Amino acid sequence: MLWYETEGPERDVFVSTRVRLARNLVDYPFEPRLSEAGAKEIIEKAKSALGEDQGYTCRDLSAAGDNEKLALVEKHLISPEFARKNTPCALIENEEKQVYVMVCEEDHLRIQCIRPGFDPKEAMDAALEADAAIDAHLHIAFDEKLGYLTHCPTNLGTGLRISVMMFLPALTMTGRIKSIQGQLSKIGLTVRGTTGEGSAAKGCLYQFSNCVTQGVTEEEILSNLREAAGSIARAERETRKQLLENNEDALRDRVMRAMGTMRSAYMIDTEELYRLYADVRLGIALGICEGVSYTQLDALLIRCMPATLTSQFGKDLSSTQRDKARAEILRTSMRQAAQEVINSEKKGRIV
Repeated sequence: MLWYETEGPERDVFVSTRVRLARNLVDYPFEPRLSEAGAKEIIEKAKSALGEDQGYTCRDLSAAGDNEKLALVEKHLISPEFARKNTPCALIENEEKQVYVMVCEEDHLRIQCIRPGFDPKEAMDAALEADAAIDAHLHIAFDEKLGYLTHCPTNLGTGLRISVMMFLPALTMTGRIKSIQGQLSKIGLTVRGTTGEGSAAKGCLYQFSNCVTQGVTEEEILSNLREAAGSIARAERETRKQLLENNEDALRDRVMRAMGTMRSAYMIDTEELYRLYADVRLGIALGICEGVSYTQLDALLIRCMPATLTSQFGKDLSSTQRDKARAEILRTSMRQAAQEVINSEKKGRIV
């Protein structure tokens, strides 16, 4: 199953955890000097290292349509830059292990594991397992002084990026998120938006990751991020309590209006979806919303993204058609969740 369809630790604050390793093959140049023939050779070599006998499948993205690639971006399985490529590239994936390898992105290989909730150790182990399988079959570019050689100098050394997607509505509402963002750069961390570098933080979703990969060990990167993310999570939870104590009526009204809109609206665009998502997810955390879980809501958010939504219909949709289809999916899902709560309460009274 995909990461957003399964439960994970500390899901009230942490939406997902991603570990990414940048690797390159010896004897092949970096882009843009990599030839089409060279890219195809790298894809074949990666397929041989991560074969079907290990549970991996390969998807040729150079032959994929724009909507298919954008849907993968919306699911956070590939980068926006990778989706824009028009030269040979592929995605090697293992859904059971939640490992996804972008072949011929900025680096020859971008090994990723994405897990639900806060699960950096398990994500690291799965990514390193794939890395070991690749290293056993292929000649990876490595220097004793510089570490793993990468297209961008900022990835030299370990080639490791660990990022967490965090849901921070209380810190956003109080403005405290700005001071936190300023402090993180001092300890080697960076903040990005919902879809990575250069994107906005929609739905109160923020990505925090290490920006130092050289001169530190993988264990130190993991420990630093775990400590910082834990501190941010504690601040978010404490601020939620304060907001509830000081503004309970206003918060309940905000959450219930969002629930009502999801259950009744005829049209919902993407921007409104993010706002509703943030309010309802906060409502779940505060115990206001019943019958819907973090996992269900996160899956709904992905399912209602433009490209993912369009792919469900198998044809192009206008923006109006998408807004109507999105609202219908939300109405059906949220009404079903409400009915399940009613049925459960009736069953309890009968018993």
